[in-house]
Amino acid sequence: MKKVKKGVTFNHNPLLRSELSAWRPRFVLLCLLGGSLALVGRAAYLQGVHDQFLQAKGESRYARVLEVPATRGKITDRQGDVLAVSSPVKSVWAIPEDARLDPSQTRQLAGLLEVGVNELNQKLSSEKDFIYLKRQVSPELADRIAALKLPGIHDQREYRRFYPGGDVMAHVLGFTGVDDKGQEGIELAFESQLAGKPGSRRVVKDRRGNVVEDVQSIRLPQDGREVALSIDNKIQYLAHAALKQAMNDHKAKAGGVVVLDAKTGEVLALANAPTYNPNNRVKLTGDQLRNRALTDTFEPGSTMKPFTAAMALDKGKVTANTIINCAPGRMTIGSATISDAHPHGALSVAQVIQKSSNIGAAKMALSFPPETMWKMLDDLGFGSPLKLGFPGEVGGRLRPAKAWRPIEQATMSYGHGMSVNLMQMANAYQVFARDGDLVPLSLSRLDAPPVHGTRVFSPQTAREVRQMLELVVQQGGTAPQASVPGYRVGGKTGTAMKLVGGRYAHKYVASFVGIAPISDPRLIVAVMIDEPSNGKHYGGDVAAPIFSQVTAGALRSLGVAPDAPLKPLQVARQGASQPVVREAM
Repeated sequence: MKKVKKGVTFNHNPLLRSELSAWRPRFVLLCLLGGSLALVGRAAYLQGVHDQFLQAKGESRYARVLEVPATRGKITDRQGDVLAVSSPVKSVWAIPEDARLDPSQTRQLAGLLEVGVNELNQKLSSEKDFIYLKRQVSPELADRIAALKLPGIHDQREYRRFYPGGDVMAHVLGFTGVDDKGQEGIELAFESQLAGKPGSRRVVKDRRGNVVEDVQSIRLPQDGREVALSIDNKIQYLAHAALKQAMNDHKAKAGGVVVLDAKTGEVLALANAPTYNPNNRVKLTGDQLRNRALTDTFEPGSTMKPFTAAMALDKGKVTANTIINCAPGRMTIGSATISDAHPHGALSVAQVIQKSSNIGAAKMALSFPPETMWKMLDDLGFGSPLKLGFPGEVGGRLRPAKAWRPIEQATMSYGHGMSVNLMQMANAYQVFARDGDLVPLSLSRLDAPPVHGTRVFSPQTAREVRQMLELVVQQGGTAPQASVPGYRVGGKTGTAMKLVGGRYAHKYVASFVGIAPISDPRLIVAVMIDEPSNGKHYGGDVAAPIFSQVTAGALRSLGVAPDAPLKPLQVARQGASQPVVREAM
């Protein structure tokens, strides 16, 4: 064995000899030292200077910001009676990841929620972080569910809208959705006022999501503002009841009643049929939803004749006693022939309105250029929406004057060849009730009546036409059934065939628009019945009695003093000494 000598090294082996430079280990040491200093500095910055970051990360594990819902504003009628109010309810929700329920717990929860077990399991197996199990349940039911202490199952406060008037006010108020936001009617039109603004609060939750501590109120909720409508609750009930009865009596497809305050332009009642219960919309259909007084148009028929007469009076073409030859009850214009329901001879302008002569109205209209008549109709608000704010409001149809042919101008004088909605007709009759001017209609209660309106006719013209309208409801007129015992009233009937597929069919719209009392008008009442099918279809037979019923009750409700002797109502009947006069179509 070879001995190793003392002090001898083995650096001569090339594999053992180091080739590293002396500065390299020093550089690595400096890098490690610099990294350590950077970490110390970052830690000092985060914990001493910018400590909000770590605090926010920590709070995200246990702190939450919850929305505090605002209470939706009430809706009241003009007297302060509540028409819509929000009542507190709760919604049951779950965190699917935490909702680990055994079969017995699932059956218990499904039974309380009144849903199937499979449906509940499907919801709880969702991959979402949050899911509603049932919205708008009663607080009592929510408390029973909370008492089960099921993991991942929670509840929160919400509000549900309640409508004390049910189907009576349905088309006025509309309704809200499951999130308490307006969907139809006033609820949608006044959403910005009613909704309010939700608040928020910071809370501490445990690992199961239960709130264990209120930390801070970040923003207080701002409740919605109350909306006071122009609607009179009592008059609305009168209109609804009268319309419902007429729908049954005449087996009609639909109908509407509008009542206006002639002094202020406020809408006192707006009733439609068919209707629905906004508190229970399970079987709601599109036809029930339609606010027909604003969304449905029809040819107004003879209710337009007073405007034609007013134009002729106002321009000095005629007086109330001017004689118009309406014989032989037919009139040919170009290739078309128009006719009266009953042949008439010579009629005064007042009798043209009383007996509803198409020939008389057409002759007055054709004495003017089309532009003059178009401007009058435009000033009355026809052809454009009234901008009441209701969703779906339409403006009807009024063609430009330059496109009119003589026969079209003649037929428009008695309400054919144009279309309107019921609210437009009620609005236009303001000119007769208000001595010739129009004021904007209002669905909100007004504290003071409008000072100025838009002048359409002179006061003298309006008063003369008002006297003609009174003749219509007397013996010899087309609407004696519109009379109201104790009051002088007036109005005009309308009966128009409906267009179906571009052609007139044997389906009718019966209407009546009237004013009461004639001596000092307070009310304008417009009635429309769509497709009466029980043997009668004339406005004087179908719509006029509704006017009488609603007007009588409304005048008494408002405390309007009678302006005529109280005597038994005499209605002309077929075969009596006074024949029934029908309006022409």
